[in-house]
Amino acid sequence: RCTAHELASLGATVVLMGRREEKLQEVVAEIEADSKESGSQGKADYRVADIRDEERVIEAIADIVSQHGGIHALVNNAGGQFPSKVEDISKNGFQTVVENNLVGGFVMAREVYKATMKEHGGNVVNITADCNNGFPGMAHTGAARAGMENFTKTAAWEWGRYGVRVNAVAPGWIASSGMDNYPAHMKSWIRSLADAVPIKRMGTESEVSSAICFLLSPGAAFISGDCLRIDGAASQGGRVWPMPKAKNNEPYNGFHRAVTPKVLSDD
Repeated sequence: RCTAHELASLGATVVLMGRREEKLQEVVAEIEADSKESGSQGKADYRVADIRDEERVIEAIADIVSQHGGIHALVNNAGGQFPSKVEDISKNGFQTVVENNLVGGFVMAREVYKATMKEHGGNVVNITADCNNGFPGMAHTGAARAGMENFTKTAAWEWGRYGVRVNAVAPGWIASSGMDNYPAHMKSWIRSLADAVPIKRMGTESEVSSAICFLLSPGAAFISGDCLRIDGAASQGGRVWPMPKAKNNEPYNGFHRAVTPKVLSDD
């Protein structure tokens, strides 16, 4: 949502895709209202689709190209998972997460490439997660995200000669609405996550969005096949070295519609 707003504010026509029409309509209305108020040229549209449905993805992308012309950028941002130990994950549960977090993103990228980017060039940014050292408690999404990072490298190599750049962004602990979807018993754990970050805070939606917009910009024209980790250095170091208190760690929050997750609020 934040990324869609930022791209639209920069003048892009943004097409949102998701399973719930009501949420898509809400964000489109926000973008249109903000564009009108600011006088920007940004526009928004949407398509209802489940990226795990290959036929629907192909149909939706063809429709977008027919209505809006070539697709210049794809942000593969769909994802979802649930907390569980490896031994308790069913085959169906593991497969469902992998299909959503890896296979669906692959289908989206492949079809956008075939429909328009192979001929005209373009940019793909795949959103993964900070799981460089494993993902205890969520092995299914860790496996999927690692696969997406490797896919990013391969697609960047194969598609580079057509002027297509492919990169990934791996957010760490980001204060966003998704945190409110986890069970109540995880509330104290979620609140403690900032303690595992060297700069002693969580990231903001704006800090992720800014990185995505940079990778899509001409300023990143020689960056491809890379994964940018936005995690406050949480993926570096180890438990042996002590983590002292932090200072000078004010977040960047440039999203005017950002809302603090309920789980992190003081109420």
